[in-house]
Amino acid sequence: MSEKFQMVAKTLQGLENVLAEELHEIGAENIELGCRAVTFSGNKETLYKSNFWLRTALRILKPIHVFNARTIDEFYGNARKFDWTSVMDISQKFAVESVVNSELFPHSRYIALKLKDAIADHFRDRFGKRPFVDPKKPHIQFHVHVNNDICTVSLDSSGESLHRRGYRVVQDVAPINEVLAAGLIKLSGWDGDSVFIDPMCGSGTIIIEAALIAYGIAPGIFRQHFGFENWLDFDDQLLQSIYNDDSRERNFEYLILGRDISKRALASAMENVKESGLQKKIDLAVASIFDYNPPRVDRGMVITNPPYGERLKKDQIENFYKQLSDVFKQKYQGYDVWLISSNQDALKSFGLRPSKKITLFNGALECKYQRFSMYRGSLKPKQN
Repeated sequence: MSEKFQMVAKTLQGLENVLAEELHEIGAENIELGCRAVTFSGNKETLYKSNFWLRTALRILKPIHVFNARTIDEFYGNARKFDWTSVMDISQKFAVESVVNSELFPHSRYIALKLKDAIADHFRDRFGKRPFVDPKKPHIQFHVHVNNDICTVSLDSSGESLHRRGYRVVQDVAPINEVLAAGLIKLSGWDGDSVFIDPMCGSGTIIIEAALIAYGIAPGIFRQHFGFENWLDFDDQLLQSIYNDDSRERNFEYLILGRDISKRALASAMENVKESGLQKKIDLAVASIFDYNPPRVDRGMVITNPPYGERLKKDQIENFYKQLSDVFKQKYQGYDVWLISSNQDALKSFGLRPSKKITLFNGALECKYQRFSMYRGSLKPKQN
């Protein structure tokens, strides 16, 4: 338990700093930022907690074998020397994913194939037979990363990507990734300290992630399985102690509101909220953003993912964004309004100057995440 080792948390571009803060909160050490990744060190408890608690991590890797290679034969030979029986049993199925950033090895799939061969041949040398490869449902998932001539093989402790929390049973068109949704909330600075609204909530991912943050509920609580549960050194008692620790849970005294004009989208949101067990903590209703009147507050938070243009015709989208800005100016005084959109022309039509801009990616789409602060100046009582 006390042995410490290095790990890598993968994330989405633009969320590295948020992820580093989360790692600090769970007690990780030697935290260093990378591109779409954060390296850190800790023990087995840190590994389990990082899978269970990190809202902005996609997967947690544990490097186990680092070597140099300049040719395919050298790669295969150095990979084969490792004692693969120390990390998996011959009865376990395995799979390999690869990322190659090297002129020496232009084909990442070939690198993955050669690592599979090296692992299988190592077992055949020892036992006279090979373990099976299963890319769809492996017991053990390996990742190999090649940067120039430095080759790093890691165990994937997460299994299925951590953005797949387990509560999203239905999704609307153009859904937002759970990790990105949590990242949007973290980047806004909201920490359960005011009313939270998504007035175009779709299938409800942003409001569910907001509720998890507000009530201090771990995102891993819904997961059926983590990759590390198949490891030879898996400690079920340790995982259960982390699972049953409710010391970070807290009360939340404000409202979390989800609205959408689409009855179908709202039905999806209701299904997902029900699956998450948060139906008593989230207020959902069908409403157009143009008709809905939000609670009057001194301070509130709006985070929303409006249509980018894929769901609206080109001649409609700019007018839609112009009308959005009018609604926020008229009805959301006292709120910080955050929008994420990949449609730059539409954002120019928004009619308000952002007080903050952040570049993020929603899948392959480059997006701007912008804050618009709706001051209450016009609501001040007039002097007689």
